[in-house]
Amino acid sequence: MEKAITVAVTIFLCIWTAVAAAAAEVKLPFHPGDLLPLLPRQVSWPILNYLNSPVDLLPTFVGAASAGNGSNVEWKGACFYENRAWLEFHNKTGSEFGGGTLHLKVSKAHSWTCMDIYVFATPYRATWDYYFLSREHTLEFKEWESKAEYEYVKRRGVSIFLMQAGMLGTLQALWDVFPLFTNTGWGENANIGFLKKHMGATFEERPQPWVTNITVDDIHSGDFLAISKIRGRWGGFETLEKWVSGAYAGHTAICLRDSEGKLWVGESGNENDKGEDIIAVLPWDEWWEFELNKDDSNPHIALLPLHPDMRAKFNETAAWEYAQSMNGQPYGYHNMIFSWIDTVDGNYPPPLDAHLVASVMTVWNQIQPEYAANLWKEALNKRLGTQGLDLPDILVEIEKRGSSFGELLTIPEQDDWLYSDGKSASCIAFVLEIYKEAGLFHPISSSVQVTEFTIKDAYTLRFFENNSSRLPKWCNDADDVKLPFCQIRGKYRMELPGYNTVDPYPHMNERCPSMPPNYFRPKKC
Repeated sequence: MEKAITVAVTIFLCIWTAVAAAAAEVKLPFHPGDLLPLLPRQVSWPILNYLNSPVDLLPTFVGAASAGNGSNVEWKGACFYENRAWLEFHNKTGSEFGGGTLHLKVSKAHSWTCMDIYVFATPYRATWDYYFLSREHTLEFKEWESKAEYEYVKRRGVSIFLMQAGMLGTLQALWDVFPLFTNTGWGENANIGFLKKHMGATFEERPQPWVTNITVDDIHSGDFLAISKIRGRWGGFETLEKWVSGAYAGHTAICLRDSEGKLWVGESGNENDKGEDIIAVLPWDEWWEFELNKDDSNPHIALLPLHPDMRAKFNETAAWEYAQSMNGQPYGYHNMIFSWIDTVDGNYPPPLDAHLVASVMTVWNQIQPEYAANLWKEALNKRLGTQGLDLPDILVEIEKRGSSFGELLTIPEQDDWLYSDGKSASCIAFVLEIYKEAGLFHPISSSVQVTEFTIKDAYTLRFFENNSSRLPKWCNDADDVKLPFCQIRGKYRMELPGYNTVDPYPHMNERCPSMPPNYFRPKKC
Protein backbone atom coordinates (compact mmCIF):
# COMPACT_ATOMS: atom_id res chain seq x y z
CA MET A 1 0.00 0.00 0.00
CA GLU A 2 2.79 2.42 0.92
CA LYS A 3 4.46 1.87 -2.47
CA ALA A 4 1.14 2.38 -4.26
CA ILE A 5 0.57 5.66 -2.40
CA THR A 6 4.07 6.84 -3.30
CA VAL A 7 3.44 6.08 -6.96
CA ALA A 8 0.07 7.86 -6.83
CA VAL A 9 1.67 10.92 -5.27
CA THR A 10 4.41 10.97 -7.90
CA ILE A 11 1.94 10.61 -10.77
CA PHE A 12 -0.31 13.31 -9.36
CA LEU A 13 2.57 15.75 -8.95
CA CYS A 14 3.62 15.14 -12.57
CA ILE A 15 0.05 15.77 -13.73
CA TRP A 16 -0.13 18.80 -11.42
CA THR A 17 2.97 20.31 -13.03
CA ALA A 18 1.74 19.70 -16.58
CA VAL A 19 -1.77 20.97 -15.93
CA ALA A 20 -0.52 24.01 -14.03
CA ALA A 21 1.68 24.90 -16.99
CA ALA A 22 -1.30 24.59 -19.32
CA ALA A 23 -3.41 26.65 -16.94
CA ALA A 24 -0.97 29.50 -17.36
CA GLU A 25 -2.04 29.68 -21.01
CA VAL A 26 -5.71 28.68 -20.86
CA LYS A 27 -8.15 29.02 -17.97
CA LEU A 28 -9.41 25.57 -17.04
CA PRO A 29 -12.79 24.70 -15.52
CA PHE A 30 -10.99 23.13 -12.57
CA HIS A 31 -7.65 23.24 -10.76
CA PRO A 32 -5.84 19.98 -9.89
CA GLY A 33 -5.99 20.82 -6.20
CA ASP A 34 -9.77 21.17 -6.37
CA LEU A 35 -10.03 17.43 -7.10
CA LEU A 36 -8.04 16.26 -4.09
CA PRO A 37 -11.05 15.82 -1.76
CA LEU A 38 -12.51 13.40 -4.31
CA LEU A 39 -9.47 11.12 -4.15
CA PRO A 40 -9.11 8.37 -1.52
CA ARG A 41 -7.78 9.79 1.74
CA GLN A 42 -4.63 7.65 1.64
CA VAL A 43 -3.78 9.30 -1.68
CA SER A 44 -4.97 12.86 -1.10
CA TRP A 45 -3.38 13.52 2.31
CA PRO A 46 0.23 12.64 1.33
CA ILE A 47 -0.14 14.98 -1.67
CA LEU A 48 -1.46 17.75 0.55
CA ASN A 49 1.34 17.14 3.03
CA TYR A 50 3.78 17.73 0.18
CA LEU A 51 2.06 20.89 -1.02
CA ASN A 52 1.07 22.54 2.26
CA SER A 53 2.34 23.01 5.79
CA PRO A 54 1.19 24.54 9.10
CA VAL A 55 2.71 27.84 7.95
CA ASP A 56 -0.18 28.09 5.46
CA LEU A 57 -2.45 28.90 8.40
CA LEU A 58 -0.89 32.35 8.56
CA PRO A 59 -2.66 35.04 6.52
CA THR A 60 -0.64 37.50 4.47
CA PHE A 61 -1.17 41.26 4.66
CA VAL A 62 -2.09 42.54 1.20
CA GLY A 63 -2.95 46.15 2.03
CA ALA A 64 -5.36 48.52 3.74
CA ALA A 65 -8.52 49.73 2.00
CA SER A 66 -9.20 53.44 2.49
CA ALA A 67 -11.76 55.99 1.34
CA GLY A 68 -11.16 58.73 -1.20
CA ASN A 69 -9.80 59.04 -4.71
CA GLY A 70 -6.74 56.97 -5.51
CA SER A 71 -7.08 54.97 -2.31
CA ASN A 72 -7.73 51.59 -3.92
CA VAL A 73 -5.54 48.68 -2.89
CA GLU A 74 -4.77 46.00 -5.50
CA TRP A 75 -3.21 42.52 -5.17
CA LYS A 76 -3.01 39.01 -6.60
CA GLY A 77 -4.96 36.39 -4.66
CA ALA A 78 -4.60 32.63 -4.29
CA CYS A 79 -7.72 32.03 -6.43
CA PHE A 80 -8.50 35.36 -8.07
CA TYR A 81 -5.49 36.92 -9.72
CA GLU A 82 -6.89 40.46 -9.98
CA ASN A 83 -8.39 42.06 -6.88
CA ARG A 84 -9.21 45.60 -5.88
CA ALA A 85 -10.67 47.02 -2.67
CA TRP A 86 -11.83 50.43 -1.47
CA LEU A 87 -13.79 51.80 1.46
CA GLU A 88 -16.92 53.95 1.45
CA PHE A 89 -18.09 55.78 4.58
CA HIS A 90 -21.82 56.11 5.29
CA ASN A 91 -24.27 56.66 8.13
CA LYS A 92 -27.15 54.32 7.38
CA THR A 93 -27.94 53.82 11.06
CA GLY A 94 -27.85 57.49 12.04
CA SER A 95 -25.21 56.78 14.69
CA GLU A 96 -22.73 59.32 16.00
CA PHE A 97 -19.79 58.18 13.87
CA GLY A 98 -21.56 56.24 11.13
CA GLY A 99 -20.25 53.11 9.47
CA GLY A 100 -18.76 51.99 6.19
CA THR A 101 -18.87 49.56 3.30
CA LEU A 102 -15.78 47.70 2.18
CA HIS A 103 -15.95 46.96 -1.56
CA LEU A 104 -13.91 44.08 -3.02
CA LYS A 105 -13.89 43.44 -6.75
CA VAL A 106 -12.41 40.02 -7.54
CA SER A 107 -11.74 38.64 -11.02
CA LYS A 108 -9.63 36.30 -13.16
CA ALA A 109 -9.98 33.14 -11.09
CA HIS A 110 -7.52 30.41 -12.01
CA SER A 111 -10.35 27.83 -11.97
CA TRP A 112 -14.14 27.60 -11.62
CA THR A 113 -14.02 25.85 -8.26
CA CYS A 114 -11.48 27.81 -6.21
CA MET A 115 -12.13 30.47 -3.58
CA ASP A 116 -10.21 33.08 -1.58
CA ILE A 117 -10.50 33.52 2.19
CA TYR A 118 -9.82 36.87 3.86
CA VAL A 119 -9.48 38.35 7.34
CA PHE A 120 -10.38 42.04 7.79
CA ALA A 121 -9.19 43.97 10.82
CA THR A 122 -9.07 47.34 12.56
CA PRO A 123 -7.59 47.82 16.05
CA TYR A 124 -11.12 47.31 17.40
CA ARG A 125 -12.40 44.31 15.49
CA ALA A 126 -11.57 41.43 13.17
CA THR A 127 -13.85 39.46 10.85
CA TRP A 128 -13.52 37.17 7.86
CA ASP A 129 -15.24 36.25 4.59
CA TYR A 130 -14.69 34.09 1.51
CA TYR A 131 -15.37 34.64 -2.21
CA PHE A 132 -15.75 32.21 -5.14
CA LEU A 133 -17.62 34.37 -7.67
CA SER A 134 -15.95 36.90 -9.98
CA ARG A 135 -17.81 40.10 -9.16
CA GLU A 136 -17.88 42.99 -6.70
CA HIS A 137 -18.50 41.90 -3.10
CA THR A 138 -19.23 44.09 -0.08
CA LEU A 139 -18.57 43.82 3.64
CA GLU A 140 -20.65 46.05 5.91
CA PHE A 141 -19.45 47.85 9.03
CA LYS A 142 -22.80 49.07 10.34
CA GLU A 143 -21.30 51.34 12.99
CA TRP A 144 -17.79 52.33 14.01
CA GLU A 145 -17.26 51.42 17.64
CA SER A 146 -16.02 54.84 18.70
CA LYS A 147 -14.57 58.09 17.48
CA ALA A 148 -11.12 56.54 17.86
CA GLU A 149 -11.96 53.71 15.45
CA TYR A 150 -13.58 56.15 13.03
CA GLU A 151 -10.51 58.41 13.03
CA TYR A 152 -8.14 55.45 12.72
CA VAL A 153 -9.98 53.99 9.71
CA LYS A 154 -10.11 57.42 8.07
CA ARG A 155 -6.31 57.64 8.30
CA ARG A 156 -5.20 54.02 7.94
CA GLY A 157 -8.13 52.12 6.44
CA VAL A 158 -9.21 48.52 7.04
CA SER A 159 -6.37 45.97 6.94
CA ILE A 160 -6.87 43.02 4.57
CA PHE A 161 -5.20 39.63 5.06
CA LEU A 162 -5.30 36.81 2.50
CA MET A 163 -5.19 33.11 3.38
CA GLN A 164 -2.64 32.25 0.70
CA ALA A 165 -3.37 28.52 0.78
CA GLY A 166 -7.06 28.93 -0.06
CA MET A 167 -9.83 26.85 1.50
CA LEU A 168 -8.32 23.41 0.89
CA GLY A 169 -4.80 24.42 1.87
CA THR A 170 -6.04 26.14 5.01
CA LEU A 171 -7.96 23.05 6.08
CA GLN A 172 -4.89 20.93 5.42
CA ALA A 173 -2.73 23.37 7.38
CA LEU A 174 -5.15 23.02 10.29
CA TRP A 175 -4.77 19.27 9.98
CA ASP A 176 -0.98 19.68 10.02
CA VAL A 177 -0.79 22.12 12.93
CA PHE A 178 -3.11 20.13 15.18
CA PRO A 179 -0.69 17.24 15.79
CA LEU A 180 2.12 19.64 16.76
CA PHE A 181 0.34 20.04 20.10
CA THR A 182 -0.81 16.44 20.61
CA ASN A 183 0.90 14.18 23.10
CA THR A 184 1.28 11.27 20.67
CA GLY A 185 3.84 9.69 18.37
CA TRP A 186 1.95 11.40 15.54
CA GLY A 187 2.54 14.73 17.27
CA GLU A 188 6.22 14.03 17.83
CA ASN A 189 6.73 13.12 14.17
CA ALA A 190 4.85 16.29 13.14
CA ASN A 191 7.16 18.48 15.22
CA ILE A 192 10.26 16.72 13.91
CA GLY A 193 8.99 17.05 10.33
CA PHE A 194 8.26 20.76 10.76
CA LEU A 195 11.72 21.50 12.18
CA LYS A 196 13.43 19.49 9.44
CA LYS A 197 11.47 21.26 6.71
CA HIS A 198 11.61 24.83 7.99
CA MET A 199 14.90 24.96 9.90
CA GLY A 200 17.02 22.20 8.39
CA ALA A 201 17.30 20.28 11.67
CA THR A 202 18.60 16.72 11.26
CA PHE A 203 17.39 14.68 14.27
CA GLU A 204 20.07 12.01 14.04
CA GLU A 205 19.38 9.11 16.39
CA ARG A 206 21.86 8.52 19.24
CA PRO A 207 23.00 5.10 20.37
CA GLN A 208 21.37 3.84 23.55
CA PRO A 209 21.22 4.45 26.46
CA TRP A 210 19.39 7.70 25.89
CA VAL A 211 19.77 8.79 29.53
CA THR A 212 23.19 9.55 31.03
CA ASN A 213 24.32 8.11 34.34
CA ILE A 214 25.31 11.46 35.83
CA THR A 215 27.78 12.07 38.63
CA VAL A 216 26.20 15.04 40.36
CA ASP A 217 29.50 16.17 41.89
CA ASP A 218 30.64 17.14 38.37
CA ILE A 219 27.84 19.72 38.00
CA HIS A 220 28.60 23.27 39.17
CA SER A 221 26.80 26.54 39.84
CA GLY A 222 26.12 28.37 36.60
CA ASP A 223 26.06 25.29 34.38
CA PHE A 224 23.38 25.81 31.74
CA LEU A 225 20.57 23.38 30.89
CA ALA A 226 19.24 23.55 27.29
CA ILE A 227 15.97 21.66 26.82
CA SER A 228 14.07 20.74 23.68
CA LYS A 229 10.54 19.31 23.94
CA ILE A 230 9.09 17.67 20.85
CA ARG A 231 5.56 16.55 21.71
CA GLY A 232 2.46 17.74 23.56
CA ARG A 233 1.40 21.29 24.40
CA TRP A 234 4.91 22.55 25.08
CA GLY A 235 6.36 20.60 22.18
CA GLY A 236 4.12 22.40 19.68
CA PHE A 237 4.71 25.78 21.27
CA GLU A 238 8.48 25.28 21.31
CA THR A 239 8.49 24.19 17.65
CA LEU A 240 6.94 27.50 16.60
CA GLU A 241 9.24 29.41 18.95
CA LYS A 242 12.29 27.71 17.44
CA TRP A 243 11.09 28.52 13.92
CA VAL A 244 10.73 32.26 14.50
CA SER A 245 13.84 32.71 16.67
CA GLY A 246 16.31 30.26 15.12
CA ALA A 247 16.96 28.53 18.46
CA TYR A 248 17.46 24.76 18.47
CA ALA A 249 16.24 24.52 22.06
CA GLY A 250 12.93 25.72 23.43
CA HIS A 251 13.46 25.90 27.19
CA THR A 252 16.29 26.56 29.64
CA ALA A 253 17.23 26.20 33.29
CA ILE A 254 20.33 26.73 35.42
CA CYS A 255 22.21 24.69 38.03
CA LEU A 256 22.98 26.31 41.40
CA ARG A 257 24.59 25.18 44.62
CA ASP A 258 23.59 26.61 47.98
CA SER A 259 25.96 27.53 50.81
CA GLU A 260 26.04 23.88 51.95
CA GLY A 261 26.90 22.59 48.48
CA LYS A 262 23.49 21.08 47.67
CA LEU A 263 22.62 21.12 43.95
CA TRP A 264 19.46 22.92 42.82
CA VAL A 265 17.85 23.84 39.48
CA GLY A 266 16.43 27.32 38.82
CA GLU A 267 13.72 27.35 36.18
CA SER A 268 11.23 29.91 34.89
CA GLY A 269 8.26 28.00 33.50
CA ASN A 270 7.83 25.29 36.13
CA GLU A 271 4.18 24.29 36.58
CA ASN A 272 2.90 24.47 40.18
CA ASP A 273 0.03 22.55 41.80
CA LYS A 274 -2.50 25.09 40.47
CA GLY A 275 -1.35 24.62 36.88
CA GLU A 276 0.36 28.03 36.83
CA ASP A 277 3.76 28.52 35.21
CA ILE A 278 6.07 30.12 37.75
CA ILE A 279 9.74 30.61 38.56
CA ALA A 280 10.93 27.82 40.84
CA VAL A 281 14.15 26.74 42.53
CA LEU A 282 14.02 22.95 42.93
CA PRO A 283 16.37 20.31 44.34
CA TRP A 284 18.26 18.61 41.50
CA ASP A 285 16.96 15.17 42.42
CA GLU A 286 13.33 16.36 42.28
CA TRP A 287 13.83 18.17 38.96
CA TRP A 288 15.74 15.29 37.34
CA GLU A 289 13.25 12.66 38.52
CA PHE A 290 10.43 14.64 36.91
CA GLU A 291 12.29 14.97 33.62
CA LEU A 292 13.07 11.26 33.58
CA ASN A 293 9.70 9.84 34.59
CA LYS A 294 6.92 12.44 34.46
CA ASP A 295 7.62 14.89 31.63
CA ASP A 296 5.57 13.47 28.75
CA SER A 297 6.90 16.00 26.20
CA ASN A 298 9.90 13.70 25.44
CA PRO A 299 12.45 16.32 26.56
CA HIS A 300 15.95 16.29 25.10
CA ILE A 301 18.33 17.86 27.60
CA ALA A 302 21.91 19.12 27.30
CA LEU A 303 24.17 20.29 30.11
CA LEU A 304 26.45 23.16 29.06
CA PRO A 305 29.28 23.43 31.64
CA LEU A 306 30.76 26.86 32.22
CA HIS A 307 34.34 27.51 31.14
CA PRO A 308 36.74 27.41 34.14
CA ASP A 309 37.40 31.16 33.76
CA MET A 310 33.68 31.88 33.86
CA ARG A 311 33.22 29.51 36.81
CA ALA A 312 35.94 31.37 38.73
CA LYS A 313 34.18 34.66 37.95
CA PHE A 314 30.72 33.35 38.94
CA ASN A 315 29.52 34.95 42.20
CA GLU A 316 27.61 32.03 43.70
CA THR A 317 26.19 34.04 46.62
CA ALA A 318 24.78 36.83 44.41
CA ALA A 319 23.34 34.27 41.99
CA TRP A 320 21.62 32.35 44.78
CA GLU A 321 20.18 35.52 46.34
CA TYR A 322 18.72 36.65 43.02
CA ALA A 323 17.24 33.22 42.29
CA GLN A 324 15.59 33.11 45.72
CA SER A 325 14.19 36.64 45.26
CA MET A 326 12.40 35.46 42.09
CA ASN A 327 11.28 32.08 43.46
CA GLY A 328 7.49 31.75 43.12
CA GLN A 329 7.10 34.73 40.77
CA PRO A 330 4.99 34.31 37.59
CA TYR A 331 6.64 33.22 34.36
CA GLY A 332 7.75 36.17 32.23
CA TYR A 333 4.82 36.41 29.83
CA HIS A 334 5.14 40.20 29.67
CA ASN A 335 8.36 40.19 27.68
CA MET A 336 8.21 36.75 26.06
CA ILE A 337 7.70 37.87 22.44
CA PHE A 338 9.93 40.94 22.58
CA SER A 339 13.22 39.04 22.82
CA TRP A 340 12.46 37.69 19.33
CA ILE A 341 11.41 40.93 17.57
CA ASP A 342 14.39 43.27 17.13
CA THR A 343 13.81 44.75 13.66
CA VAL A 344 10.91 46.14 11.65
CA ASP A 345 11.03 43.43 8.99
CA GLY A 346 13.97 41.10 9.68
CA ASN A 347 12.46 38.78 12.30
CA TYR A 348 9.27 37.61 10.62
CA PRO A 349 9.37 34.36 8.63
CA PRO A 350 6.96 34.84 5.67
CA PRO A 351 4.06 35.36 5.78
CA LEU A 352 4.45 36.80 9.30
CA ASP A 353 4.83 40.57 9.63
CA ALA A 354 3.98 43.35 12.08
CA HIS A 355 0.54 43.82 10.46
CA LEU A 356 -0.32 40.20 11.19
CA VAL A 357 1.01 40.43 14.75
CA ALA A 358 -1.25 43.44 15.35
CA SER A 359 -4.21 41.59 13.82
CA VAL A 360 -3.63 38.49 15.98
CA MET A 361 -3.35 40.70 19.05
CA THR A 362 -6.63 42.39 18.10
CA VAL A 363 -8.44 39.06 17.84
CA TRP A 364 -6.89 37.74 21.05
CA ASN A 365 -7.72 41.00 22.82
CA GLN A 366 -11.40 40.40 22.06
CA ILE A 367 -11.43 36.71 22.98
CA GLN A 368 -9.29 36.78 26.15
CA PRO A 369 -8.64 40.41 27.17
CA GLU A 370 -7.06 39.54 30.54
CA TYR A 371 -4.62 37.05 29.03
CA ALA A 372 -3.82 39.43 26.18
CA ALA A 373 -3.10 42.20 28.67
CA ASN A 374 -0.66 39.92 30.47
CA LEU A 375 1.15 39.07 27.23
CA TRP A 376 1.66 42.50 25.72
CA LYS A 377 -0.52 45.36 27.08
CA GLU A 378 1.81 46.46 29.88
CA ALA A 379 4.92 45.91 27.77
CA LEU A 380 3.56 48.05 24.93
CA ASN A 381 2.59 50.79 27.36
CA LYS A 382 6.11 50.82 28.77
CA ARG A 383 7.52 51.24 25.27
CA LEU A 384 5.20 54.19 24.68
CA GLY A 385 5.77 55.72 28.11
CA THR A 386 2.03 55.50 28.81
CA GLN A 387 -0.09 53.74 31.41
CA GLY A 388 -3.30 51.73 31.15
CA LEU A 389 -3.91 52.08 27.41
CA ASP A 390 -5.76 49.14 25.84
CA LEU A 391 -4.51 47.69 22.56
CA PRO A 392 -6.82 49.78 20.31
CA ASP A 393 -5.75 52.96 22.13
CA ILE A 394 -2.10 51.93 21.81
CA LEU A 395 -2.45 51.51 18.03
CA VAL A 396 -4.15 54.90 17.75
CA GLU A 397 -1.48 56.55 19.90
CA ILE A 398 1.27 55.13 17.68
CA GLU A 399 -0.48 56.60 14.65
CA LYS A 400 -0.73 60.02 16.33
CA ARG A 401 3.01 59.98 16.97
CA GLY A 402 3.78 59.26 13.33
CA SER A 403 5.33 55.91 14.13
CA SER A 404 4.26 52.33 13.39
CA PHE A 405 3.39 49.22 15.33
CA GLY A 406 6.39 47.49 13.77
CA GLU A 407 8.72 50.15 15.15
CA LEU A 408 7.10 49.94 18.60
CA LEU A 409 7.76 46.20 18.80
CA THR A 410 11.50 46.74 18.19
CA ILE A 411 12.07 48.99 21.23
CA PRO A 412 14.39 47.00 23.53
CA GLU A 413 13.03 45.58 26.76
CA GLN A 414 14.75 46.94 29.89
CA ASP A 415 15.78 44.49 32.58
CA ASP A 416 14.71 46.83 35.38
CA TRP A 417 11.15 47.35 34.15
CA LEU A 418 8.70 46.50 36.92
CA TYR A 419 5.30 45.10 35.90
CA SER A 420 2.09 44.91 37.94
CA ASP A 421 3.08 41.46 39.24
CA GLY A 422 6.78 42.25 39.69
CA LYS A 423 9.83 41.73 37.52
CA SER A 424 9.15 39.64 34.44
CA ALA A 425 11.57 36.92 33.32
CA SER A 426 11.03 34.25 30.68
CA CYS A 427 13.02 31.01 30.99
CA ILE A 428 16.09 32.42 29.26
CA ALA A 429 15.83 35.89 30.81
CA PHE A 430 15.83 34.28 34.28
CA VAL A 431 19.00 32.29 33.56
CA LEU A 432 20.80 35.29 32.08
CA GLU A 433 19.69 37.58 34.91
CA ILE A 434 21.46 35.13 37.22
CA TYR A 435 24.55 35.34 35.00
CA LYS A 436 24.30 39.11 35.14
CA GLU A 437 23.97 39.16 38.94
CA ALA A 438 26.82 36.66 39.22
CA GLY A 439 29.15 39.00 37.29
CA LEU A 440 29.57 37.13 34.00
CA PHE A 441 28.73 40.25 31.97
CA HIS A 442 31.06 42.50 33.99
CA PRO A 443 32.22 45.17 33.14
CA ILE A 444 29.44 45.86 30.58
CA SER A 445 26.50 44.65 32.71
CA SER A 446 24.74 48.03 32.72
CA SER A 447 24.66 48.13 28.91
CA VAL A 448 23.32 44.61 28.38
CA GLN A 449 19.57 43.92 28.53
CA VAL A 450 19.29 40.14 28.89
CA THR A 451 15.51 40.28 28.40
CA GLU A 452 16.40 40.94 24.73
CA PHE A 453 18.16 37.56 24.40
CA THR A 454 16.61 34.52 22.74
CA ILE A 455 17.67 31.01 23.74
CA LYS A 456 19.95 30.93 20.71
CA ASP A 457 21.55 34.20 21.82
CA ALA A 458 22.28 32.58 25.18
CA TYR A 459 23.91 29.34 24.06
CA THR A 460 26.07 31.17 21.51
CA LEU A 461 27.67 33.26 24.29
CA ARG A 462 31.35 32.41 24.74
CA PHE A 463 30.78 31.38 28.36
CA PHE A 464 31.05 27.61 28.09
CA GLU A 465 33.70 24.91 28.14
CA ASN A 466 35.76 24.76 24.93
CA ASN A 467 38.13 21.95 25.86
CA SER A 468 36.51 18.53 25.51
CA SER A 469 39.17 16.93 27.73
CA ARG A 470 37.78 18.90 30.69
CA LEU A 471 34.22 17.68 30.20
CA PRO A 472 33.01 15.08 32.75
CA LYS A 473 33.97 11.48 31.92
CA TRP A 474 30.30 10.52 31.59
CA CYS A 475 29.67 13.32 29.06
CA ASN A 476 28.51 11.73 25.76
CA ASP A 477 30.20 8.54 26.94
CA ALA A 478 27.99 6.18 24.91
CA ASP A 479 27.87 8.33 21.76
CA ASP A 480 30.32 7.87 18.89
CA VAL A 481 29.84 11.58 18.02
CA LYS A 482 31.44 13.74 20.71
CA LEU A 483 29.43 16.92 21.13
CA PRO A 484 31.10 20.04 22.63
CA PHE A 485 28.54 19.87 25.48
CA CYS A 486 26.92 17.03 27.46
CA GLN A 487 23.64 15.64 26.21
CA ILE A 488 22.11 13.89 29.21
CA ARG A 489 18.73 12.82 27.86
CA GLY A 490 17.08 12.20 24.49
CA LYS A 491 16.78 9.80 21.57
CA TYR A 492 18.02 12.33 18.99
CA ARG A 493 21.34 14.17 19.00
CA MET A 494 20.86 17.82 19.97
CA GLU A 495 22.16 20.58 17.70
CA LEU A 496 23.14 24.05 18.91
CA PRO A 497 24.45 25.94 15.83
CA GLY A 498 26.85 28.74 16.73
CA TYR A 499 27.42 27.29 20.20
CA ASN A 500 29.95 29.16 22.37
CA THR A 501 31.14 31.61 19.69
CA VAL A 502 30.02 35.16 20.63
CA ASP A 503 31.77 37.43 23.13
CA PRO A 504 29.50 39.81 25.08
CA TYR A 505 29.38 43.44 23.92
CA PRO A 506 27.27 46.51 24.86
CA HIS A 507 23.64 46.51 23.64
CA MET A 508 24.02 43.05 22.16
CA ASN A 509 21.02 41.33 20.57
CA GLU A 510 18.95 44.50 20.39
CA ARG A 511 18.93 44.81 16.58
CA CYS A 512 19.41 41.27 15.28
CA PRO A 513 17.44 39.71 12.40
CA SER A 514 16.43 36.03 12.59
CA MET A 515 15.17 34.78 9.24
CA PRO A 516 14.96 31.08 8.41
CA PRO A 517 16.43 28.87 7.24
CA ASN A 518 19.95 30.29 7.86
CA TYR A 519 19.15 32.85 10.60
CA PHE A 520 22.04 35.09 9.55
CA ARG A 521 23.25 37.29 12.40
CA PRO A 522 25.36 40.39 11.60
CA LYS A 523 28.27 41.07 13.92
CA LYS A 524 27.58 43.41 16.84
CA CYS A 525 23.84 43.58 16.16
